[in-house]
Amino acid sequence: MSFAKEYAKENPEEIAIQDANQSLTWDEVDDVLSRCGSGLQALDLGPDNRVAVFAENSVQTALANLGGLIGGASVVPVNFHLTGDEVNYILQDSGARVLFVGPETWERGIEAIKNSSVHTLVSWNVPVKDGMVDWIDWLSKADPEGLDQTVPPKPNLLYTSGTTGRPKGTDLPPTMFAGGETVEEHVLNYKMGFLERSGGEVGKQLVVGPMYHTGPLSATRNLIAGTPSVVLGRFNAEATLEAIANHKITSCLMVPTHFVRLLALPDDVKASYDVSSINAISHTGSKCPVDVKQSMIDWFGPVFLEAYGASEVGSTCMITSEEWLKYPGSVGKALPPFVAKILDDEGNELPANTEGRLFFEDTTGRGVIYYNDPEKSAEAHIAPGVFTLGEIAYMNEDGYVFITDRFSDMVVSGGVNIYPAEAEQVLIEHPAVLDVACIGVPNKEMGEELKALVIPREDIETPSEEVVIAWCREKLSHYKCPRTLEFVDDLGRNTMGKINKRKLRAPYWD
Repeated sequence: MSFAKEYAKENPEEIAIQDANQSLTWDEVDDVLSRCGSGLQALDLGPDNRVAVFAENSVQTALANLGGLIGGASVVPVNFHLTGDEVNYILQDSGARVLFVGPETWERGIEAIKNSSVHTLVSWNVPVKDGMVDWIDWLSKADPEGLDQTVPPKPNLLYTSGTTGRPKGTDLPPTMFAGGETVEEHVLNYKMGFLERSGGEVGKQLVVGPMYHTGPLSATRNLIAGTPSVVLGRFNAEATLEAIANHKITSCLMVPTHFVRLLALPDDVKASYDVSSINAISHTGSKCPVDVKQSMIDWFGPVFLEAYGASEVGSTCMITSEEWLKYPGSVGKALPPFVAKILDDEGNELPANTEGRLFFEDTTGRGVIYYNDPEKSAEAHIAPGVFTLGEIAYMNEDGYVFITDRFSDMVVSGGVNIYPAEAEQVLIEHPAVLDVACIGVPNKEMGEELKALVIPREDIETPSEEVVIAWCREKLSHYKCPRTLEFVDDLGRNTMGKINKRKLRAPYWD
């Protein structure tokens, strides 16, 4: 029996979770979670108890993630945009033994499990092929009474794009994991923490973003606190407003790109939906333009809570709407256990209102930890527990952080982190490319987009920009490829072969 049984007794008819195709009561959620957790406990999940979920948003995706947690597994959420080869790397690196796939990903899933440690491929809403197990059939064979909730809970293993082209695994940080000696204790910790933060209100939430992101993934855990959830598929602005109005949604998590798309709707469309039920919109993923956030506050009211951080560490800064209206453009103050520091290039701390590199000290000493890679973990720090997310910023006298630029190569497009090295390594293999650098340039909707600057070879006819981009898309997930490409004469490499990407970016942002 899972936590959902308690809510089933209190509200037997209430819909606990729904998407466009189905809805489940708390009793039905209890049955699915108990069977999923028990079914996983009956399998060999390897030394790290690892399972992976490679699927677009749906009720099944949410319950596979949550069922893994309830069963004491470490769940690896996999970006559903990835190619089979890219997923295969994550499966091999993580040691996952079970892979859950949906109708949009099952073919790539079959390709991905080759030469991996996966022994069970569970799919939903697709014809069962050789080597696959249907979700409903798999659940039906599991014993819901066999779920053992005395096993220790395990955090998710999250994969972030790698600066050198390979993704890196990192455990869901302690700041986002409720801990506990047993799953039963973990569930209680999560529930108590949620109710404390929400003032005792459970509300009803809308899951907007893809569940391979830490925000939407963590939001699905609010079911533990008794919060009914409405799950949307790929983002559609009007469908989001419609869901808020029809289901009287009280909370959701978005990224600034969602705001831009909502604001772009015609005024009469925006006015036709009642969004007054919303009392909390969290947003993260990338810096939000001041005019965009102000427009959203004017529309929805001061209901926004902005979080700045990363998968490796969770939220490092946070700011309420009231604070933001006083300090427009700020991402807030540092959250315990983090202390924000603005440093110069030599590592000296700078005075208030002076621009420099933004670092955080984790006072617990943990900092950034990459799975199975102590070398990369060490490289992420300039001192024990002191790390950066790659931003240029200043901090005012009251401790509010304002991000002004980025000194790392990372590009944040629509809330998704893109490391140019991945596209560069593919593009340099094109026979017509002599040298290449990829940078982030402005994009009104996405915040920024990846642009390739290419020096063409002189001994080969130069292909069109479109041809080179298409070539990259054949070998790499589309979102990792440049949206635009420009042929140039020089990339400004110094005598050590280094490129100053901040200098390359400057003309596009000035």
